[in-house]
Amino acid sequence: MLRARFVKKLRAAFQLSPTDLLRDAVYRRLWLSILISSVGNQVTLLALPLTAAVLLQATPTQMGYLTAVQMLPFALFSLPSGVWLDRVRKLPVYIAGEVCIAVVLASVPLAAWAGVLSMTWLYFCGFVMGTVATTAGSAAQIVLTQVVPRSRLVEAHAKNALAGSASEVAGPGLVGVLIKAVGAPLALLLDAILLMVSAVILLGIRVNEQPVQKAEAHFWRELKAGLRFVRSNALLVALACAVGVWQMCHNAAMVVQILFATRSLGLSEQAIGLSYVGTGVGSVLASMLGHRVSRRLGPGPCLVLGFALCGCGWLLLAVAPVPTTSGDAARAWGVAAFALMLLLWSMGAVFIFINFLSMRQAVTPEHLLGRMTSTMRWLILLPAGPGALLGGWLGEHFGLRASLTFAGVTALLLACVAWRVPVIAAVKVLPKPQASQEWLGAEGEVRPAVL
Repeated sequence: MLRARFVKKLRAAFQLSPTDLLRDAVYRRLWLSILISSVGNQVTLLALPLTAAVLLQATPTQMGYLTAVQMLPFALFSLPSGVWLDRVRKLPVYIAGEVCIAVVLASVPLAAWAGVLSMTWLYFCGFVMGTVATTAGSAAQIVLTQVVPRSRLVEAHAKNALAGSASEVAGPGLVGVLIKAVGAPLALLLDAILLMVSAVILLGIRVNEQPVQKAEAHFWRELKAGLRFVRSNALLVALACAVGVWQMCHNAAMVVQILFATRSLGLSEQAIGLSYVGTGVGSVLASMLGHRVSRRLGPGPCLVLGFALCGCGWLLLAVAPVPTTSGDAARAWGVAAFALMLLLWSMGAVFIFINFLSMRQAVTPEHLLGRMTSTMRWLILLPAGPGALLGGWLGEHFGLRASLTFAGVTALLLACVAWRVPVIAAVKVLPKPQASQEWLGAEGEVRPAVL
């Protein structure tokens, strides 16, 4: 009897509610594609920096360059890509991006097999991947708004984060074993294969989208209109500033955390993979609780909470004791400190992005989504490259802990400032799209008036 009740309760816990988004066939297909792509991303997340740090013996400055070249395309191409995206169908761009990145990742093990793999080649691959992500990444965000009602964007972003979280729980440990068995470069082939599978799944999605056809297109006027729309909205400006500073901190910490784990904590590839399970645990917790926390506190305060969690995680790793003796106990302390940092960081990142993406999409009229998305990505990622370079420079000249300390302290200061900014902290519910009259002045320069 007790066993039957337990099974019944367990089944009820995993049963979808009648209104659950996953009951929608189109969204379910999109979610499955995100899940598969996220599993592959776990490989690249570990294999690419490990290829540079272990196989090519990259310095902290070179690790900073590797991250910076992936951010450079956002600074160069984000704004024009937004104008282009508002003229074309987004789903084909999203699919083409998955295929292109798969090809680039497959080139790394081929270059290693041919004996020509170098940091220069990794820089090239990073730049191409960043260029693809500039357009295809924006297109992916817009596709979600074509599948899900705007009133349910926080829920949709939370479920998307849960798809990534599911892969982060089991993925890193398995990836660590895979990298140890076949090497980091060859492991990238798995991500390439999974991205191709994701692209095939996306091919089956049908969205009702008709690109806006304009009798007279003015590229620079449309670009200017997107900039003016973002500039005219106080919430978008505040979000761009806050998340831009967070991106600077994130990239400053990211360029040294693998180096800190391998060289200061003495962790093996397998131990690092095991530590990355903390990312999955944190993401699962935040994804499951994110919608509730956002609904209870409000999207703005939940975003600020994310900044604070990330700052605490980076500071925790900055003060982690370095093992002075060999043995399982010393290695266990290193794994625990690294895993706990990743857990706090992943929880904070999920809280940040499910609310950041939802607020910026909710406030934007549909035909400006491409330009808004690209403009916002351009603004928040402009500080990412300098942040990566700064993290690498601090790590090389003042020690790896200096980069982590800078990221942690700055993120906590950001949380304090953002909490005092009413335009963010006061957002308790998702805003409505800005009315046409409020941006008509900018759009008036884009197309002639139509009676």
